Amino acid sequence: MLAIIGAMDEEIELLLGDLQGRQDLSYPGATLYRGQLDGVTVLLTRGGIGKVNAALTTAHLLAAGATRIIFTGVAGGVHPDLRVGDIVISTDCVQHDVDVTALGYELGTVPGESPAWAADETLRAAAVAAAGEVSGVRVIEGRVASGDQFIASPEGVRRLQTTFNAACAEMEGAAVAQVCAKAGVPFVIIRSVSDTADGSAGVDYREFMPQVARHAKAVVRGMLARLTATADDRT
Repeated sequence: MLAIIGAMDEEIELLLGDLQGRQDLSYPGATLYRGQLDGVTVLLTRGGIGKVNAALTTAHLLAAGATRIIFTGVAGGVHPDLRVGDIVISTDCVQHDVDVTALGYELGTVPGESPAWAADETLRAAAVAAAGEVSGVRVIEGRVASGDQFIASPEGVRRLQTTFNAACAEMEGAAVAQVCAKAGVPFVIIRSVSDTADGSAGVDYREFMPQVARHAKAVVRGMLARLTATADDRT
């Protein structure tokens, strides 16, 4: 079953409004919404902000039967070509705030874990194709750098560029990726750029978030049209 996560209510509200046969499933710290989009049974939820919330919600989705996971939301653009409104599709994810270098580990590496978690090729391809149909935005594939920090300085952006070769910065994607990797579940992270992560591009969230919701809806529905549904996806 395909699952869709947004960090905030605004990032999933239009998809939730389209959900047919909705069932609300209560879990500790999260509510999952089960229903159908375009005849495909999906799970939809607000994951909350930060890596712990994202990991908890992902674990709940897996327990509820999720076999593929899409995360959609906003991010700060790190790649120099990105502008507000553009879309990043994850190639892989790293945790930029993990530092165990004192014990000889590479910056960003969780001991005993991979230094980065790769997104699923099939989900990536579907996301790129669907996002390419959103008018007026640039779509790039790149590394998503996650951390429990709001990056808002030129120095922070340069660090993510030079150390991690990141395309964008946010606070949840790598936690979703890590949980999915442990469970062997395919995932992809889709991020709309809300600013350039160095504070140089101001944005009015009251105006921008409806645009993010529209883009999230368009990309997810476009992906559903492209992905070959399994027997578990259909009612």
